[in-house]
Amino acid sequence: MDKRELLSKTGSLQQLASIRTLSFTEGRAQTRAVELVNGPLRFTALADKCLDVAELSYRGVNFSFLSKPGLQGRNNYDTHGQEALRSIMGGLFFTAGLENICAPCTIEGKDYPMHGRIRTTPAEHLCADARWEGEEYVLEVRGEMREAELFGENLVLRRSLRTVFGQKSFTLTDEIENQSFRDEPLMLLYHINIGYPLLDEGTRLFVPTGKVTPREEFSAPHAARWNVMDAPKDNEPEYVFIHEPIPDEEGKMCACVVNDKLSLGLKISWNTENLPYFMEWKSVASGDYVLGLEPANSSVYGRLRHEERGDLHRLAPLAKERNELVFTVLDGQEEIDAALAAIRTAE
Repeated sequence: MDKRELLSKTGSLQQLASIRTLSFTEGRAQTRAVELVNGPLRFTALADKCLDVAELSYRGVNFSFLSKPGLQGRNNYDTHGQEALRSIMGGLFFTAGLENICAPCTIEGKDYPMHGRIRTTPAEHLCADARWEGEEYVLEVRGEMREAELFGENLVLRRSLRTVFGQKSFTLTDEIENQSFRDEPLMLLYHINIGYPLLDEGTRLFVPTGKVTPREEFSAPHAARWNVMDAPKDNEPEYVFIHEPIPDEEGKMCACVVNDKLSLGLKISWNTENLPYFMEWKSVASGDYVLGLEPANSSVYGRLRHEERGDLHRLAPLAKERNELVFTVLDGQEEIDAALAAIRTAE
């Protein structure tokens, strides 16, 4: 439907597509947010938590995971070592970094909390916009997060979330700049979390991977079923699998989560130039039922491992890096088959 026809059939386009700033005021969820509605696609970004996307649904079907504490704003224990487990709510994704990912550690007397600090950093220069670009109606939210310390780092993350009316996708674009005058470590992991009902018994994960390595001994017996979700099991430990990604000729990588019973899926695409690592976090535990997909620029073993090996990724003074991730809903067998055919070609 072109612009003229669309305008002729609506009063306000907000009946079809909208972007609204919200405030959650109850319990732990006290936070600013931005809700984007694109026809049947709906997602919510948390302005006080790095503009991470907390919720994603399509035609009323939830795609994302929320941990037991539920929707949360910022808490006073967010970055206190293992206490971070009480504030990691999941969401569709949260951003881990920028000085540490994965396990907390202390180096030369300085603490690096679990999954870093950027995920709880509020956005500045927040801008929500809905506009026509030619025949396309664009919904976009932008903001800037700064991770900085007196006599320390000064890293700026500029983020955009953009969707076009009539499309079943949105694009996350990040630009990270080192505004200090020394090389700075830059660790980054996009922790993408898929939940029920898209995630259910029999839901499958498709990834072009050359090798799958269990992180710990407990995960090893489950490695053969890394790509299939089982029914929930009471008190089952988490499994972590390390993949060797096989990108296409342009360096692009993708992962697809498919629920055949619902004829729905979610495809995530990214470029491996700055995100060469990919890990899978799989929990079939009752009440903690989630599949995590983790494109990253660093290993799941965290900062200490990279420090010991001398290969910690660094960003030069005033240098920038740019990442783009595209989240696309797959609706129906035809779209699912097309996405999976591309993955099998890559393999």
